[in-house]
Order: sequence, then C-alpha cells, then structure tokens
Amino acid sequence: MSKPNKPITIKEIARKLRISPSTVSRALNDHPSIGLVTTMRVKKLAEELKYEPNQTAIFFKQRKTFTIGVILPKLSEPFFASAISAIEEVAGDQKFTVLLGQSLDNPERELNIINSFRTHRVDGILMSLGKNTTNLDFIESLHKYEIPIVFFDCVPEDVEVPKVYCDLSTGIQEAVQAFAERGHTQIALVNGPETLNASVERMLSFKKALEDHGLPFDDKYVVYSDLSEEGNYAAMEKLRMLADRPSAILAFNDYVTLDIIKFAKEKGIYLGHDVHVISFANYSMWKYMDNPPLGSIEQYPAEQGAQAAKILFQLIDKKESDAPIPNHILASKLVYQ
Repeated sequence: MSKPNKPITIKEIARKLRISPSTVSRALNDHPSIGLVTTMRVKKLAEELKYEPNQTAIFFKQRKTFTIGVILPKLSEPFFASAISAIEEVAGDQKFTVLLGQSLDNPERELNIINSFRTHRVDGILMSLGKNTTNLDFIESLHKYEIPIVFFDCVPEDVEVPKVYCDLSTGIQEAVQAFAERGHTQIALVNGPETLNASVERMLSFKKALEDHGLPFDDKYVVYSDLSEEGNYAAMEKLRMLADRPSAILAFNDYVTLDIIKFAKEKGIYLGHDVHVISFANYSMWKYMDNPPLGSIEQYPAEQGAQAAKILFQLIDKKESDAPIPNHILASKLVYQ
C-alpha cells in the first residue's frame, strides 16, 4: 500500500525556487516588499504543487479559529432553522465556520456544549437559552477566556450581556385588539412554564393589553403548560371544564396551537366558530391548512439571528469601543392567516 503524499510546505517551495521561506510566505500573502516577478513565480509553483496553507499555523498567528458556536434549544423548529440560515449567511461573509449544538432544553447538555465550544476555542458564541436554564455562571467563565457571547430570542434577564430579542407586547396588543373587534370578552392565555422569562413577558403584556382595551382579566383564563403535547392538552382541558369557557385563546407558540387544534377536533370544538386562536412565531405551515388560526405574531427569527451574528463579529473584531453594545429589540407584529 502506497503512503499518502505529505502536504507541500513553504520550505519545499522555497528550496525549489532557491529563496528563503520568509520570502515565499510574504509572496503568498502579496506583501509589498516582494517584487511582482517573485510573487508570480511563488504562486505559480504553489499552484502546480497543490500547496495548501497550514490553517493551524494561521490560526495560531492570528489568535483566531475562524469558528463561532451556536446553541439552540431545537434545530428542528422552523423558527431556529430561519435563524440559523441568517447566521450562516453573515458568518460566511466573514469567512467563518458555524458549529451547531442543540440543548434540547436540557441545562446539563447545554453546559456540555458550551464547555466543548470553549475547549475548541471558538471565537464567539450565539445562544438562545433553553426553557429550563437557570444557572448562568457560564457567562463569567466565557468572559475569563475572552470568548464573547450574544443571546437572541430567549435571553437572560438582569445580566449585562448583548441581547437581540423581539418585544412581544406590540404583537399581543394587536392580538387582543383583533379579538375585541370580533366581540370577544372572555380571552384565555395558554402560556408556557411559569418560570420561563418568555412566559412572564407574555403574561404581563397580555394583562396590560386587556386593561388597555377595557376587557376583564381573570386568573382562571390563564393556564400553564410545560409545552409538551400532554401539558398542552392538560391546559386546554382546564379551559374546557370551565362553566364559562373562553371564546378566544392566545397560545404560547404555533406548536401549542397545533395541539390546541388537535384537542379541539377530538372534543368537537370548532375553531373559527366556537373559539378563535392567535399564537406566536408565524410559521409557514399555516398556509397549507384548511382551517388555520386567526393569526400568529411574527417574531422575525432571521432578523434576530442576523443581527445577533453582526454584534458577535463586532465583539470578535473589537472594532467597537469599550462602551457596551446596546440591546437590539424588534417589535413583534400580528399577521393574519
């Protein structure tokens, strides 16, 4: 069995041309101190010999690996698929490679991915927190290793780190207004876990929107789910068992809405007649359904991903001053289906 050919080195090119390795290196990088003829000779021989730069040496010299890590709860969700596409486009323009990790909302798995990215010396991290994450000590650990991190979508509260997220209050105001204009006064919220920041934001914005439109707020119309199918069914069963059932529901996201639709069919509840539903995320799946929800609140995943990536590269390149980078907040919007 023949041995694989060894990679061509700068020293070998220098030996063949009878010039110094440093001259070869400068010529390959178009250094102005090297004449045009020498540069052309070096590049021509390098091409003939199929020379490839030693990326490890380049990384060491520039103190960069030209990789960023991205940590998301679930890569299969259309929301994060859109975000990833935008992130990879921005990273590609910067000649960076994107490494992906999904936490599956498991804090231990999430931390293992962070540690793996750290040991592989990624130049920065983009992250959307899992719904069960409470310990944020890893932020300080990354700071010690000078690895910048930018959060988007699901972001930590009361922590001074760059964040990109969507202000849900604007979309919720529009959703409640849409319900009110159709005569609904008993409006329910099928929310996520009570400890989740996104759930708290939805709850507070929902309550304020009702007040702003002169509608009553009643705790019994707010039910919580762990966002599993069983949890969503249990939440809907609580609403179904009420003597005065709600005629309109604001659902935590489009996946919860899918379970609501399935639940309604099984219980003989007619969407668009017995109850109207508005949810969050505006997934493209609704256009394929005969009986979609009334609407969904757009949260702009691609814009969030792209903006978060741009901020991260600012931090990596250190083009900005020491002043903290302000949070980037997008306004959500109700989209009718």
